[in-house]
Amino acid sequence: MIICEGLVKIYKTDEIEVVALQGLNISVSEGEMMAIIGNSGSGKSTLLNILGGLDRPSAGQVQVGDWNLLKITDDELVRYKRETVGFIWQNNARNLVPYLTALENVEMPMMLSGKYDRAYAKQLLEWVGLKERFHNKLQQLSGGEQQRVAIAIALANRPSMLLADEPTGSVDTRTSDMIMDIFRRLNRELGVTIVIVTHDMTLASKVDRVVAIRDGMTSTEFIKRNPNLDRAEQETAAGRGSIHDVHEEYVVLDRAGRLQIPKAYLQALGIEGKASMEFDGEKIIIRPPKSI
Repeated sequence: MIICEGLVKIYKTDEIEVVALQGLNISVSEGEMMAIIGNSGSGKSTLLNILGGLDRPSAGQVQVGDWNLLKITDDELVRYKRETVGFIWQNNARNLVPYLTALENVEMPMMLSGKYDRAYAKQLLEWVGLKERFHNKLQQLSGGEQQRVAIAIALANRPSMLLADEPTGSVDTRTSDMIMDIFRRLNRELGVTIVIVTHDMTLASKVDRVVAIRDGMTSTEFIKRNPNLDRAEQETAAGRGSIHDVHEEYVVLDRAGRLQIPKAYLQALGIEGKASMEFDGEKIIIRPPKSI
């Protein structure tokens, strides 16, 4: 569904140039539900904006389904955003029009794309648990309810990919769990590909695959050790507070064979700038450089 190779994004002003993505590589399978994590400034939100058609890549390759986002025209970009991708913001004010009801908010993107379907709009609100809230406006909904309306809005035009930027950042733990349950159901029953950007490691531990971004490049991946665990076992492991209780961590190699070693490992060994490396026939050993 998503293939990014050597993806670069540079922001320029008259006085400064910032490289937000520095040759990022990532792939996401169709129908996958995964998370992207990283510190502030790592490039994860930039990646999400490019995948959502909200920003243009500077160089490299980025393919979403049949769309080449590096070469896409402005008219094609409008079609892409209407038909292929649904976007959920952390800030509810960006998701909803306050003077419309929940149902009218879901119907609006349908009308803009010429695919009005009130029955489907109602069905979406039922799926996210808001059957009794069709005619409530923004001020009559809690933060969690507003975010669930946002999920229904993002699905209004039946996109094949759903992008969520910190979707549980402004809700409590109970509502966060409810939103994740909704994502799982949509992923399972509709087959929609879901990419979640989050700082919340507990939330990240509830998906099968997590990609960490550092300094504008993919650094490590976390793959769930046992995807067949039942939900109670997954929740118990995730509740321990560490993604490592649920996932195995892997260092990612790019096409040139380069890798990013986790910063904590480098700091523990006191490695800066250069390192000594050797192959003993079975494994690669990296050490601080020998004194010269």
